[in-house]
Amino acid sequence: MASLPNSGGTTASPFISSSSSISARSESDQQQMRSAAGLTRSLSNVSSQLSRTSVPSSTTSPSVVPTTIGSGKVERSCAESEQQEPSAPIKKVYSSKKIIEKAFHVLDEMRKGGHLCDVTIRIGTQDFSVHRVVLAATSPYFLAMFTGELSESKQDVVTLKEVEPTAISLLIQFMYTGSIEVGEDNVQSLLPPANLLQLNEVRDACCDFLKDQLHPTNCLGIKAFADIHSCHDLLSDAQAFAQKHFSKVMESEEFYCLSHTDVIELVSSTELGILLEEDVFEAVISWTKYNTKERATYLPELLKHVRFLFLRREYLVHRVCEEELIQSNPACKDFLIDALKYHLLPPNDRTSLAGSNCPPRKRIGMPQSILTVGGQAPKAIRNVEIFDVNSHSCHNGPELLSRRCRCGVTILNNSVYAVGGFDGTSRVRSVERLDLDTERWSHVEPMLSRRSTLGVAVLKGEMYAIGGFDGNNGLDTVEKYNPETKQWIAVASMNTRRSSVGVAVMNDLLYAVGGYDGFARQCLNSVEVYDPNTNEWSTIEPMIQRRSGAAVAVIDNILYAIGGHDGPDIRKSVECYDPQSNKWSRIPDMFTCRRNAAAAVVYNLLYVVGGDDGVTNLPNIEIYDPIFKTWKVAQGTLSLGRSYAGVAVVDKPGDGPTATAISQS
Repeated sequence: MASLPNSGGTTASPFISSSSSISARSESDQQQMRSAAGLTRSLSNVSSQLSRTSVPSSTTSPSVVPTTIGSGKVERSCAESEQQEPSAPIKKVYSSKKIIEKAFHVLDEMRKGGHLCDVTIRIGTQDFSVHRVVLAATSPYFLAMFTGELSESKQDVVTLKEVEPTAISLLIQFMYTGSIEVGEDNVQSLLPPANLLQLNEVRDACCDFLKDQLHPTNCLGIKAFADIHSCHDLLSDAQAFAQKHFSKVMESEEFYCLSHTDVIELVSSTELGILLEEDVFEAVISWTKYNTKERATYLPELLKHVRFLFLRREYLVHRVCEEELIQSNPACKDFLIDALKYHLLPPNDRTSLAGSNCPPRKRIGMPQSILTVGGQAPKAIRNVEIFDVNSHSCHNGPELLSRRCRCGVTILNNSVYAVGGFDGTSRVRSVERLDLDTERWSHVEPMLSRRSTLGVAVLKGEMYAIGGFDGNNGLDTVEKYNPETKQWIAVASMNTRRSSVGVAVMNDLLYAVGGYDGFARQCLNSVEVYDPNTNEWSTIEPMIQRRSGAAVAVIDNILYAIGGHDGPDIRKSVECYDPQSNKWSRIPDMFTCRRNAAAAVVYNLLYVVGGDDGVTNLPNIEIYDPIFKTWKVAQGTLSLGRSYAGVAVVDKPGDGPTATAISQS
C-alpha cells in the first residue's frame, strides 16, 4: 500500500493517524471517542463495585469524586480513585446439547465406516469395531476394563462370552445413539448383557416391558427370569401378580413345571387371590398328579400349607375324602381328620383349633360379599341378600324400609343407596341409605322426580340418577345428589329418553347404555356419555345389538353390556366397548338368556346376578373371567329368584365398601 505524505515530507503508517488527520476530525467525532473510552472505564469500575460487599448504612460514607461517563457522572470514592483493584471481566456461559448429539452422531457414523476404531468386541465369530472412549463413557463395565490393570485394557480384541451377537449389536448402537427398541423377540436376550455391561437404562426398559406382559400363563417364568438376573422390582411384581391371579396361574403349564419348594412358596402365601380355599387344594393335587411317581413323596409337606379348616364340610366329605392320594397316605389323612373335627365343633369352640397355624388368606383386594337389594320376586320386595363370593353361600341382610324393585343401587361414602323404583303401587322418588357400620337403613332427601327403571352411579363424589320412567313417560332428565349439602339438583338432560337404562362410570365419564325409548316405542342400541366438566352429553359408537334392561359394568377400562332384550327377544349375548378404539365387540355368550339382571365386579371377575328369562325370575349367578374369556355358573344361588334388583359390592356388612357398586334396574 502506498504511504501518505505528511507536512515534513516523511512517510506515515496507514494504521496511525497523523496530527493533521486528527485535527481534521470534527469536534463531535472527538467527543464520541472520549465518551466511549470513558464508558469502558466506567463499566469496569461498576463491575468492580458490584463485586464488593456494600458498606453498612450506619458507617460514615467516604467522600466521593465524580467520574465522567460521556456527558454523565458516576460517583467513585477517593480511596478507589487512589488505588483501583483489578475488576472481574463480565462473562456469560453458553451451552449446546446439539454439539453433544452431533458429536455422538459423527462417532456412530465413524463406527459404521470403521474410522478411528481402536478396539474390536468379538462375540463368537462376529466382530464389532468400536471406539474405546465411547464404550468407557457409557458403560461402567467397559470403563473399568479399559482404564484398569486388566489385560483387556491393552488388547485390540475383547471377547465376550454367553451373549448373543444381535443383543450386543443393539447395545453398542444404544451406547452411541441412546436409543434402543425392546420387544418380545429380543427382551430376554437383551436383559442379561445389559446387566453385565451395567447399562441400567436398558435393563430397566426390559423390566418395564416384561411387567406390561405379565399374564397368568407367563408370570412364573418371568419371576424366575427376574430372580436369575437380580431384577428385584420385576421379581416382586411377578410374584404379586402370580399370587393375585393364582386361580388361573394354577392352570398354566409353568405351574406344573415348578419345583416342590417353589410350589410351597406360592401356596403358603396369605396373599393368594382365590375365591375358595378349595382352589389351593386342587392346585396341590394337580401338581402332584402331573408326575405322581416323583412328586407323591412331597404331598404331606405341600398339604401343610392348605387351610383345611377353611374347606367347606361338603367339599371335605365328597372331594377330599374320596381323593386317592389322600387315602393312600396316612400323613395326609391326619389333615382331613383335623378338618372334620373342626366342622363338628360348635362355632364358638372352633377358634382354638384354627389358631396361628391356619392363618386365613388375605385375598388381595377382593371384596367378600355382593349385596342384592330389593327386586321383583314376583312383586316388589324389601329383602336384601348377601352373597359370599368366597363360599358361594347366601344369607339375608338388613331389609329395606319399604318395598322396592326397579330401583338404582350404588355405594357412596361407606353407605349403600337404594334410589327410586317401584313399590308395587306407584313409581317413587324416595331414597334409602344403608350405613355399613351400623347396618341400618334410613331415609334421605328424595329425588326431584319420580323414577323407576333408572340408572344410578357415583361420579366424582356425587350420585347421579339417570333417565327412568315416572309412570307416564320415559325420561331423558338427569339429577345428582351432593352428600355434603344433602340436596338434589338437575343437570343436563340426555339426548334420548331412556328407561331400563344401563349406567356405569369409566375414566371420569358417565355412560348411559341402551334402554327403551317410550316416545319412539323401541329398544335402543345407542350410547351416550356425560362429561361433568362441561355438563354435556354426547353420543358414541352404538352397540351391535339393541338392548333394554341390559346389565352394565366396567373392568380394566372396558365397558360390558350384558343380556337385556329387544322386544320379545331375550338375550344371552354380551358385548364390550373399548374407548381407545371407540368400537364394540362380541364376547362369549352367557349360559342363560336374561334381562333386568344386575352386574358387579369382584376381583376383576364379572358377576351377573338374577334377572328374568322372559318366563321366570332367576336365582342363579354367572361369573365371567375377562382374561380367559370364559363363563361359569356360581355354585350357590340367591334364595329368591328376582329381577329388577340392584347390587353393591362390600367386604362384609360392617366393614365398608371395597369397590364401586354397579346397579341395574
